[in-house]
Formats: sequence, C-alpha cells, structure tokens
Amino acid sequence: MNEIFYAQDIEEVFKKLDSSDQGLSSVEGKRRLQKYGLNTLDTGKKRSLLLKFLDQFKDLMIIILLIAAILSVVTSGGEDISDALIILVVVLINAVFGVFQESKAEVAIDSLKSMSTSLARVSREGMIEEVSSENLVPGDVVWLEAGDIVPADIRLFEVASLKIEEAALTGESVPLEKSIHKEVMVDAGIGDRVNMAFQNSSVTYGRGTGVVVATGMATEVGKIAGMLSNAEEMETPLKQNLNRLSKVLTVAILGIAVLTFLVYFLRGGEVITGLMTSTALAVAAIPEGLPAIVTIILALGTQVLAKQNSIVRKLPAVETLGSTEIIATDKTGTLTMNQMIVEKIYTNGLLRSASEFSDHNDITLKIMTYANDTRIAQDGGLIGDPTETALIKFGLDKQLEVEKSLYAEPRVAELPFDSERKLMSTVHKLSDGTFFLAVKGAPDQLVKRITEKYVNGKVFSFTEEDQHNVAVLNHNLAKQALRVLAFGYKIVPKIPKLATESLEKDLIFAGLVGMIDPERKQAKEAVRVAKEAGIRSIMITGDHQDTAEAIARRLGILDDDGGHSENKILTGRQLNELADKEFEQQVTNYSVYARVSPEHKVRIVKAWQNLGKIVAMTGDGVNDAPALKTADIGIGMGITGTEVSKKASDMVLADDNFATIVVAVKEGRKIFSNIQKTIQYLLSANMAEVLTIFLATMFGWGVLMPSQLLWINLVTDTFPAIALGVEPEEPSLMQQKPRGRKSSFFSDGVFGSLIYQGLLQGILTLGVYGFALLFPEHTLTSVSLKDAYLLLENIGEGVKGSLTHKQAIDQLQHADALTMAFATLGLIQLFHAFNVKSVYQSIVTVGAFRSKVFNLSIFASFALLVVPVLIPKFNKIFHVSHLDLYQWGVVLLASVLMVVFVEMVKAVQRGRMNCV
Repeated sequence: MNEIFYAQDIEEVFKKLDSSDQGLSSVEGKRRLQKYGLNTLDTGKKRSLLLKFLDQFKDLMIIILLIAAILSVVTSGGEDISDALIILVVVLINAVFGVFQESKAEVAIDSLKSMSTSLARVSREGMIEEVSSENLVPGDVVWLEAGDIVPADIRLFEVASLKIEEAALTGESVPLEKSIHKEVMVDAGIGDRVNMAFQNSSVTYGRGTGVVVATGMATEVGKIAGMLSNAEEMETPLKQNLNRLSKVLTVAILGIAVLTFLVYFLRGGEVITGLMTSTALAVAAIPEGLPAIVTIILALGTQVLAKQNSIVRKLPAVETLGSTEIIATDKTGTLTMNQMIVEKIYTNGLLRSASEFSDHNDITLKIMTYANDTRIAQDGGLIGDPTETALIKFGLDKQLEVEKSLYAEPRVAELPFDSERKLMSTVHKLSDGTFFLAVKGAPDQLVKRITEKYVNGKVFSFTEEDQHNVAVLNHNLAKQALRVLAFGYKIVPKIPKLATESLEKDLIFAGLVGMIDPERKQAKEAVRVAKEAGIRSIMITGDHQDTAEAIARRLGILDDDGGHSENKILTGRQLNELADKEFEQQVTNYSVYARVSPEHKVRIVKAWQNLGKIVAMTGDGVNDAPALKTADIGIGMGITGTEVSKKASDMVLADDNFATIVVAVKEGRKIFSNIQKTIQYLLSANMAEVLTIFLATMFGWGVLMPSQLLWINLVTDTFPAIALGVEPEEPSLMQQKPRGRKSSFFSDGVFGSLIYQGLLQGILTLGVYGFALLFPEHTLTSVSLKDAYLLLENIGEGVKGSLTHKQAIDQLQHADALTMAFATLGLIQLFHAFNVKSVYQSIVTVGAFRSKVFNLSIFASFALLVVPVLIPKFNKIFHVSHLDLYQWGVVLLASVLMVVFVEMVKAVQRGRMNCV
C-alpha cells in the first residue's frame, strides 16, 4: 500500500482499509492473511557451502594459476605434474580459507541475535486477543503499551502520553511523543509523522491504539530491506588491486614466454622443447603462493581484530578499512551512547556540571525523582522512559535513597504528562499531613505557572528578570544539544482537584536540568586520530540540526570556525532540493547531515564514491542498512545494531565502540603495507629466477634445474612471505594520508624497487655461477677419474659413454658452479626479505630483527634451503654437490652484497626525497 495514511484523518483511513475501531473479524483476518502474506521480512536464501566455495575461484589470479597448471601438465606430456599439484594445493587452501572465514563470521553474527517472534494484542470482533505478530494484517486494530515492540506500521487513533523510541529508523535517541491532533504534512519525514508507530520501534511510555496500515515488506522497515536487495555492492580496493596485478602479470608472463620461445627457436632449438622451456619459465614467473599468502595475511588480521571486538564477515574488508578516506557515521548509538544522562543542573541560582553537584538533599533532585514513573527492579535495573530513568540514575549516583524517600512520602495522586500542557505532576503526602506537589516539564510551559523561586532554603518572588534569565539559560543549554527540563513545586494543605488549572499554578521554581545522549568516551579521540590519518569523518543522522551540530562540535567533526568550507550542515529537506550532479559538486562542503532518510544516506555515500573516494559507513539502525551495503565497507554494531544492519555490513563491532574502527583502520593499513612487502619480495624473487634462466638459456648455460627451482620457490616463497605479512607496522603509519582508490600494490616506489632488486638478484646469481667456473675449487684437479665418476653418480649426473679425466673434472666444476648458483639464489632471497621491510627506510631504522616470527621463518627457510647440499642423500635428488667453506663464503658474500647494494640505493633515494 502506498497510501499516505499519516496525512489523512482516521475516518478516511478506516474507509480505505475497510475496517473500524473494533478491528476485523477472525474470518476476515484469515482472508487478508492469504492476500497480504505473513508479516515478516524477506530474509533471502542462505548460500550453500558449495556456492561459497565456487565463488573463491572467480578471482583473475586464481584463473591464471589454473591455466598455468594445465599448461604445465600439457607441455610435459603428463610426465611432470609437480608444478600443477603445487598450484592446485595453493588454490584449494585459498578457497578453504575464504569459505571458513565467511561461515565463521555468519555464525558470530547469528549468535548476536536476541529478538524472537513477539505477540501482539489485537481487537478481533470487538474482543482483545493475543496473536503472533506474523499474523497481523492491514485493518487489524492493535493495542500498545510501555515495553511493547511495535509489530507493524500503525496509524494511531488513540494515545495517552504515548512515547516511542525510533532510533533504529530515525536516528533520534530521545523517544518521540505521539499525537493524533497535530496536522502532518504529506512530505513529512518519518521522524515527523507523529500519528504513526513503525514496526520494530519500542514503546517506552504510555499507551496507544491504532490500525495496522502496512505489514511485512510494505512497512518502512520492509522498504529498507527492499532497498538492500537493490543496493550496489562496490568491489573492494583489495580485489581491484589484485585484479590489476593479475592483468599486469598476465601481460608480462605472456611476453616472457613468447620471447623465450623465439630466442630458443632462433638458436636452432626444437619447437616442442622451446615450448616446454617457455611454459616452465611462465610457471616460474607466477607467484603461485600469493593468493594463499594474501588470504592467510587477511585471516590473521581478522584474528587480531577479533581480539579487539571486531567480527569480519568478508576477508577483504580488513584491508579496505586501511584505504578508507571517508567515514560516514551515524550519530545515535555509534558516536553517542544512545542513553540519556544528566549533564548540567541549575539549582539555588547556580549552574553546575553533573560531576560537580553533590547535595543529595537538594530540592531539584527531590522533584526529579518524585515526578517520575521509573520503576526500580529487584536487581537494581531501571525500567521506564529513558529520560526519566536518567533522572533516577542521577539521584542514585548522588547517594539519594530514592525508594526510601518515596516510601516515607508516598505518591497519593498524579496528573500524567500530556503533549498539550507538556507537564507532569505528582502529589506526595508529607509526615505533617500536608502534601508536596512535584512538577516537571518543558521550561517555557512551567515558567508560565511560576510565582516564586527557591534559593538556598529561602523563597523569593519570581520576577520578570528571573523569567528572562531562565529563558536565556534554557536557550544556551539547548544550543549545546541538551534536552532541558524545568522543575517546580508547592506545598498544599490537602489534595487539590486533579486539573491543571487548579493544581499546576502558583508554583515555586526549583531549577533546570540539561540532559544529553552523550558521546562515547573514545569517540572524540577516534575522530582526532582519523583526522590525523587524513580520514574525514562525516556525521549522518535523523536527529535535529541543533543536536547534530552540537555533538559534531564536541567530537571535533565540526571546528569552531563555522565559516570553514567543510563546516557546513545540510538537512534532508535541503538535500531533496539538490540534483545528484549538483550535490556531487557540493558534497565536500558538508560534514554533518541532519534529519535525513535512508535514501539520503545512500546518496551521500554514492556522491563521495563518484569523487573517487573510498567510503566506510558505520551504523546500527535499520535506516543505515542500505548505505552500509552501498559503502565500500559497511560497519555494523553488534549490541545495539538491528539484524538488518548487521547482515548488510562487512564488519561488525561486537562492543559497539566507535574507537575500534581506528584500530581496524590501523590494522588495515598495516595489512596493505605488508601485502605490498610480500608482493615486492615474491615478484622480485621470481623476476630473478626468470632472468637467471632466460640469460642462461641465451648463453647456452645449464643454470638451475626444475627440481632446484621448485625447491627454492617452496622454501623461500612460503615462510618469509607469510612472516612479512605479519610484520609490525612501520613508524608513523597513522600519520600518512590514505592511499585512495587509484593506488595499487606497485605504488609508493614498490614497482621500481622490485625491478632493480630482481635484476640485482639475477646478476649476483649469474655472477657467482661465472665466478665458480672461472675460479673452480682447486682440489678437484687432484681427483682421480674413478673418483670423479663416483662423485658424478652421487649427485645424479649420469655419464653417457666414457669421459676423459679433464671432461669429468669440467663436469664436476660445472656441478659445483650450478650448486653455488642454486645456494646463492636461495640465500639472496632470504637476505632480501630484510630489504623489503621498508621501501625507503634502512633496515637499521625499521628494526631488522624486531619480529620473532620473521626471525624464525628466516632460520627455518635457511635450514631447509641447505638440506639438499649438506645431506648427501639429497645430493642426487637435487643434482647438487657438496660445497666447502671457501665456496660457502662466496655464496654468503654475494647474499650480503644484496643487502649492501639495496641499502646504498635506499640512501640515495632518501637523499633525493629530502631535497625535494
């Protein structure tokens, strides 16, 4: 139903719904249930494990790896499937990790559910009965009272001091007072439809009766759920970066393979052998461990965040936070506590902060606890309207024995609050037989009924100047986003007539109280740290403009300089008047949005995204869900958040703490930086391998056999790469500007570094190989021909026919040179792992040995690397010889030179950067 029932009189509403204030008959209720369906939201089908598993193979890098595996098997004639098996294992590990994390997050989210199907009191055939809220239909008449969850969208036609908390829909932390007498405009926002009660909101005070006008997906909550299914989900920056990297690698690998094949063919080689060699090179060039290592790094990042009360639903979301440029945050429950507290109190002519006030005998304190309907539960919990419970809590905090006072001076009569006079009065019997009248309410209404004032135990006349002073103070407190209540009293000899004209007059003014939904303690610091990190915080709320502005200034989202271009505030109504293009041009001017609807939130997020910004959206309400899904990363709240908002999020804060976002941003930045280090390490190493084999092929050298290359990749590409992924963050990480959407893994000097470092590794490896041939180990010349044959057999070098002594010695020297090249290439990569701890900073600055995990990984990799050389049984398998101390010294020197040369280049780069 698209009727605007809130703008129609109740008779017209009943007519259109074919109902009355007596409700529907049971038969009609069943008929309409068949027509409209259950009063539930479409939750959608859960994806099966198989579909989640198959989703992991849609990544371009994974597809390239699978193609490489197939080519490896085809070109070897099916004889050598070792490379293909390694690739398939890596791909499967990546897929299992992805599915595990997604499923684990779903379990964590489901564990946060606390709401179950509720019952609703409806009028059927004039009789009140309880039915499941799922069975409500348009036309049903529903009765509401304090503590109820509104079961559907309801047009109210009878209210008695009814207040409903609609923060999840409107963003307003204070319950809204409902009225059936005020005229509601057609273009009124949800928060201004005072004659409506919306599904999933909660009744905090009073009672009411209304007719159901919408159920299920037709409710305001349902419309938001529908928007979620149509919301565009942005591809994460990490996925974009990996896709770009995959495309670059595809072009580079194809180029290498074609070039190698042409060189081999032009040198007179066989076509099939050239094809096998070029394919082997292509497979060697692919960092097959990268997808799994990235997944492991992200998974380890989720574990860090889990300890910080963040549940990550999708692995890439961890890194996305690190690239965030805009945090668009909801106010209520995210930046604020979503609970009222007393912040300031004006009594005895003095304005003091709540913390400075300590007089538990104060008259104002007495009135705020007397004119109050809060109930104190047996466990000490407070039940009632949030504003009233805040007043009681303030009294309890100031050592006032509330229950004892109320027992000694019991309530004997009352005049409940109503929206017309905006006052509440209670009458209490005193020990001397007189009666104490306690009155609280809106300052502008209460002041009209004041004739005297109470100051320090004495009563004085209430002058026009006093009235003016109270009005000014009320205005100043309201500008600070405080909700102001006034308190008055009088003592009468007997219970007066319970009518406002006779009861609420000739009152004595006691004081004022300023209340607020306070900002979270860590929120201001979080906003400051975000600003320091170059991240702009935007407040988006359904609350009033003055309240939003005051909270934004307290948090530092708005500066005191109101004329600054980023200090402007925009309301939902003003936003409606701007076309998308016009708003996109102006969006950078606004840091606060007030009185906005769910559609507005999506527009704001998209406007920033259209400017190329990476946007994170935080929120806990149903009204936040579409924007949460549209944003690059949606951050939901685990405690106060609705199920709709949590399911739309990429990450859920289990403790609802806004400051946790800053921890996640830091972790995200660290993860991206570490993935960059891993990529720089892997690609420069792979480049060195390709360069070594390519140049050796061109010169006709036999450098590095497939088994040796495979072992180097297995040993050096695993532990050090993972260890680099969990490196501690570099200094000043949170003082750097966000990377932005256009940055890549090759940004910030990484591309240039991996090129020159890959070349350097290849040159040093070939240099050692050449050196070993030119200056062979001198003791080999004294080896007999028989012993030479035996040594060649021990290293797997089969001898065809007979060899002269010189030929046998030459072959042994070549085996030594090849072994030294193998050891050099592997050891250089381990030393190079220290280099990539920072693109420009010296390893002395970043701390070469500060990470125990990294140190252990290097030690383990080194131990595995030398196993084929040191243990004779492995010599034959890997075709390597035993090296003496002199040869190991040459290998070690070349490996150390890798660090020395890179440190020299970094020093030059830092010098140039400082000169700019």
